[in-house]
Amino acid sequence: MSGASLQDIQGFVAVAHAGSFTGAAERLGTNKSSVGKAVQRLEKHLGTRLFQRTTRAVHLTEDGAIYLAAARAAIDRLREAEQALAANRAEPAGRVRIDLPAGFASLVLPTLGALRERYPKVSVEMTASDRMSDPVADGWDIVVRIGHLPADSDMTVRKICDLTLALYAAPSYLRRRGPVASLADLDAHDAILFRSITGQVRGWVLDDKGQRRERMPAPALVVGDGRTLVEAATLGLGVAQIIDRFAAPYVADGRLVHLLPDADVATAPVHALIPVGRRMTAKTRAVLDHLVETLQRPADA
Repeated sequence: MSGASLQDIQGFVAVAHAGSFTGAAERLGTNKSSVGKAVQRLEKHLGTRLFQRTTRAVHLTEDGAIYLAAARAAIDRLREAEQALAANRAEPAGRVRIDLPAGFASLVLPTLGALRERYPKVSVEMTASDRMSDPVADGWDIVVRIGHLPADSDMTVRKICDLTLALYAAPSYLRRRGPVASLADLDAHDAILFRSITGQVRGWVLDDKGQRRERMPAPALVVGDGRTLVEAATLGLGVAQIIDRFAAPYVADGRLVHLLPDADVATAPVHALIPVGRRMTAKTRAVLDHLVETLQRPADA
């Protein structure tokens, strides 16, 4: 059996809204006979009466009310799909507000020129902070989060990449204090530790011959955001455990040295949160795709 036509369903919905075949015909820009035939075809297809007809009024039957709810939902979803397709075709334009963890700034900022060249009508407002802002209340278009995800059904969530924690130090520090050739050598070195937004000082988690082991060294310095953690390490203030992607640009230009690669450990993934429900604007999609492309590059690229 073939399915009901969209035209017949729209005729039925119009009659239900107008309360008459004449009113439905006026809404649809057609005649009463065409609307009546559309409803008759739909009733024949469904095998049930959708309306109780009298000389004065048209009323939904119980089956008609059930079918109306489903028909409205289906038409709404089709309209949403049309809007989404139109948004995809539209040229991205306007401001996009992004909230990133502090350490991502050094990765994203150098790529914004290329984003502007590709989408000259898009502007970016970016905050790089380890503060856990509220994506909806604070008005962000895109929020990048490491690990923690809010249980919010209205958020569109897209995984960006996985991260690795590794030990790093500046060449100047290693020349002054000596090399780090084993986990045991760490005992003789200054540690730079990170205090999370919960107030807890985070120790190091290291791979020791295939076993994940926690280590809480006596800190020479404690910092409260990822950007300061990296800066302190590049200034030669000690050994720090840093997310690989945060450290990568500094390793590439020689300001940091990756220590004990066998001790690296995988950590929480990175997600982008978009508080837009089922639809996403062209400008937000363009910036999100750019962020994903940027942050999915290998840490040593």
